[in-house]
Amino acid sequence: MALGYADISGALERTPLFEHKTWRISPEAWPIDAAQLAELEKIGGYCLEFLLAQERLYTRSWQDKRILRNRDLRAPWVAEYLDRGKPADLIAHARAEKLRGSVPPVIRPDLLMTDSGFALTEMDSVPGGIGLTAFLNDLYGGEAGGIIGADSMFERFYQSLAGLVPTKSEPLIAILVSDESDTYRPEMDYAAAELRKMGRKVYCAHSSDLMQLGDSFCLDVDGSPEEVDVVYRFWELYDRRSIPAMNALMEAAEEGRICVAPPMKPFQEEKLNLALLHHHLLAEYWKENLSREALRWLLAHVPQSWIMDPAPLPPGAVLDGPLVGARAMHNWRQLAEASQKERELIVKISGFDANAWGARGVLLGSDASREEWQKGIDEAMELSTRALHIVQQYRKPTRLSHPVYSADGSGIVQMQGRVRLCPYYFVDGGRARLSGVLSTFCPADKKIIHGMRDAALIPCRAV
Repeated sequence: MALGYADISGALERTPLFEHKTWRISPEAWPIDAAQLAELEKIGGYCLEFLLAQERLYTRSWQDKRILRNRDLRAPWVAEYLDRGKPADLIAHARAEKLRGSVPPVIRPDLLMTDSGFALTEMDSVPGGIGLTAFLNDLYGGEAGGIIGADSMFERFYQSLAGLVPTKSEPLIAILVSDESDTYRPEMDYAAAELRKMGRKVYCAHSSDLMQLGDSFCLDVDGSPEEVDVVYRFWELYDRRSIPAMNALMEAAEEGRICVAPPMKPFQEEKLNLALLHHHLLAEYWKENLSREALRWLLAHVPQSWIMDPAPLPPGAVLDGPLVGARAMHNWRQLAEASQKERELIVKISGFDANAWGARGVLLGSDASREEWQKGIDEAMELSTRALHIVQQYRKPTRLSHPVYSADGSGIVQMQGRVRLCPYYFVDGGRARLSGVLSTFCPADKKIIHGMRDAALIPCRAV
């Protein structure tokens, strides 16, 4: 049964979830078949394995310890890559013993639907869309049943945060949103309000609203300060200077006086981690530290990626990177000479930068003019001393069809487009559980899929 345009648009008007954001409306949830659902159920576990193994790699790297059990292989360059451009105090905080082994409570990979299955292009640990997906799950839930995450998304989100402080039966959780992330404030307000209806002590506030009283941090709740047990930070770490309590929060988290989630570990939030997965010098490390099933899936579904390090090579050496003119490169600037066919590549900034989230800082070579491609390569090289870029093979999403309403809601059309799935995995008790999936359905002529006014944002249902 299709949902009416007035029902959906009216619900969105009554509960605006994004500031100044609009999108196409679909009468139907996106269908996920049994095989896709079974795979989605496993992907969260693979991502969690990868995050834990990635931290072990980073830790052994900065400690200059060998990364293999039976061979003296060291990789100090891994920590150098991941720490590049980061302030010393944040690096020290990320290495603190108290934070060792902590992972983001929410893991959201970006999955493109391609002819050869899913392509995992990014892994976000500070994702937007939690409130929106839960809202859409509820809105479409009576349409045909089978909505993935219906009736459980908020509860699992809460459990992933409450589980961080097992000594408290009813912890107070503060979702703090910075100015930079203010677009997402309405959906976080909605999430907190819905959880309070369920009897949970969850509040959403501006990052400047957190008060320090002695050794505690408090939030104004109904006119009186209440101690906060968990801060769910909704800000990127590059934005740290706009957070008044940042230094105090780092110190308190290191001493165990408060829990900040996701943990403030910039090395976990770099896109170049996916390039480390494919790095030939680390192949044996991943074999030792990932299960066979996780390693096999990740290598098959994470597109080949390379770190654009402009460090000079000795004569005769070549880069581990894409080919240009069917030959290996010895300098990343040679990538500008790639033919249109060879430019089925995406260049994107790795992290700790205002352009490292959303569709910012992303350049698709085959969709760019030669001048744009040259400029993108030059900028990547110029920024490399403070922020590295990666280049990733482009896996073209499959062309699919799905019904959407016309702009005025007067009729339904079959739109041709391409899909990105964003599954939300909430980590609790050492498991990453699938708790909702948001699909972004973009017109077929859009090469890079992201939220835009021409796209449809749709929950997913099992069929």
